[in-house]
Amino acid sequence: MLRQVAEGVWVHESEFVQSNAIAVQGRAGVLLIDPGVTGSEIDCLANDLRELGQPVVAGFSTHPDWDHLLWHASLGEAPRYGTARCAATVRDQLSDAGAKDRIAAHLLETEIAGQVPLDLLGLITGLPAGTAQIPWDGPQVRIVEHQAHAPGHAALLIEERGVLVAGDMLSDVLIPMLDLDGAADPIEGHLAALGLIEGVAGGVDVVVPGHGSVGGSDQVKARIEQDRAYVLTLRNGRVPADPRIGPSAKPGWEWVAAVHEHQLQRLARRSELDGTPR
Repeated sequence: MLRQVAEGVWVHESEFVQSNAIAVQGRAGVLLIDPGVTGSEIDCLANDLRELGQPVVAGFSTHPDWDHLLWHASLGEAPRYGTARCAATVRDQLSDAGAKDRIAAHLLETEIAGQVPLDLLGLITGLPAGTAQIPWDGPQVRIVEHQAHAPGHAALLIEERGVLVAGDMLSDVLIPMLDLDGAADPIEGHLAALGLIEGVAGGVDVVVPGHGSVGGSDQVKARIEQDRAYVLTLRNGRVPADPRIGPSAKPGWEWVAAVHEHQLQRLARRSELDGTPR
């Protein structure tokens, strides 16, 4: 079900890891950001938009993870965008004929096995490098590209609506997940990204993470600081006192502690290979 979070901005939350799809009202229809996750949920989203009289006129993927690249015929054939680097990464990923099969195989281990539509996965157009706004007939949506979590990741600022769409950042349930495969320095890259987001978030009333709960104006700075504190503890080799991991984690999200342990191991290996202290 669509929930209005600001004037002309709705969020559809998936049952799968609280994935958020965002619809922004324009003059002739909506910009749809990161729609997902299961076929039935996307059909529900499409039906809700039809009931509002809002066809989809454009789409945007915040970054090149499979769950942010989904689409369904019920949403129509609107142009779908991403940053240039995001789209190039998707092209590389999908140039391997077995890519979709591997995603489907991975999903066999989840509760949504066989329910995710992959036919239209990743069919996005890369906007020219340095593009500042999404090209569509609606409120200005500023692209804040950074290099945290995944190549070509973008946060989106809908300034006149006071909404920040954070992608896979600023979650109340997920710790910062570093780009440990593509980034030259995943820790400093993530800190730089948080700085960029902080620099545009002064007037934001609503923050929508890719996964987790929508936050109000009191949560924007708090979530930036919480993410920054976690990353700094990794850089400084300390144990994070983060409520998203450990015994205080939200019920059902205990697995996030395993993500944290995996990141510690990967960073330790990088440090050994580079010959630098963690």
